[in-house]
Amino acid sequence: MAAAVDLRAVQNEGALHDYTVTLVDGVSRHRDEIDDLLGSYSLGWTLERMPPVDRGILRIGVYEILWRDDIPDAVAVAEAVALAVDLSTDESASFVNGLLGRVLEMKPRLGIVPDPA
Repeated sequence: MAAAVDLRAVQNEGALHDYTVTLVDGVSRHRDEIDDLLGSYSLGWTLERMPPVDRGILRIGVYEILWRDDIPDAVAVAEAVALAVDLSTDESASFVNGLLGRVLEMKPRLGIVPDPA
């Protein structure tokens, strides 16, 4: 993902919104942790088996829930579900909602320190 942001800058395709860069950077830095959490809390689905769009949406959602204090958890989940409705399969929205709900339940026990806003 970070390579796409860098390529866009090199090709002079216009500036990206600051929050887009923040998301790409944050998900990239925490990707291993995010993927471990997704693999642990998804019931019956391996990370590799998830549709690529769902994986991307979930990675962003988990990043916002766990590492961004300036984004309310409910907003992160609602936005992720909306993206799943718009971009993925008919079943994806409920899958994304359920998996992010499990991450929310575990959030207090994970001991994650949010990134600076």
